[in-house]
Amino acid sequence: MIHSSVVIENGAKIAQDVVIGPFCHIGKDVTIAEGSRLESNIILKGKIDIASKVKIFSFVSMGDDNSEITVGEKTHIREFSQIGTQDNENAANNKIIIGANNFIMGYVQLQKGVELSDFCILTNAVRVQENVTCAERVIIGGLSTVEANCNIGTGVMIGGASCVETDLPPFTLVEGNKATVKGLNVVGLRRRLENSEDMDEIKSVFKRILGDVVDKELAQEIANTHKNEYVQRFAAFVATSNL
Repeated sequence: MIHSSVVIENGAKIAQDVVIGPFCHIGKDVTIAEGSRLESNIILKGKIDIASKVKIFSFVSMGDDNSEITVGEKTHIREFSQIGTQDNENAANNKIIIGANNFIMGYVQLQKGVELSDFCILTNAVRVQENVTCAERVIIGGLSTVEANCNIGTGVMIGGASCVETDLPPFTLVEGNKATVKGLNVVGLRRRLENSEDMDEIKSVFKRILGDVVDKELAQEIANTHKNEYVQRFAAFVATSNL
């Protein structure tokens, strides 16, 4: 069902069962897959590809004339969020990639070049600057800012009102202004890993390469030689990070 007040520009591709509420504006290069739902007063501009079963809540703005945005299936984007709305023709990367099963809460801002993998949660009033990459299962607490060009590893949990200025290794718990690694995200690891030995090995490597000084040389050696895939991923990230 599409409300009679909705403006849909010629060229937009919308699946038959998509629901669009009142006073939305859908640009000519927008594609919306089956099972998706848009509430009221939503603006979609530029090249936007929305996968199936996505839900976008009221007063969300996405894109400008130069944007290229993809939104993965079953992602929810809550009220007043702004995604790729800055009008900058000189931007090096106008793409924004949002994976599947993400929960983007109210008043979140994602700027151009952001890549968000699957199963991430961005809580209220989070701001993610240009060219930030988040791996899967990242959680960012409310009122936090991630500065441009940062790389956030898988399973990272960032506390509220934090300011992130550097890469963040996988499986870590981070907070502060500026944000620093406080330890491992133990709760997240317990939920994710079936084998407790995997977590013990991650803990051991964490202490060795992220002590008082970041040991990138040791991290690279561990990444090249360790048999545990989670340890390899953690160590390889540290070895190539800007920490």
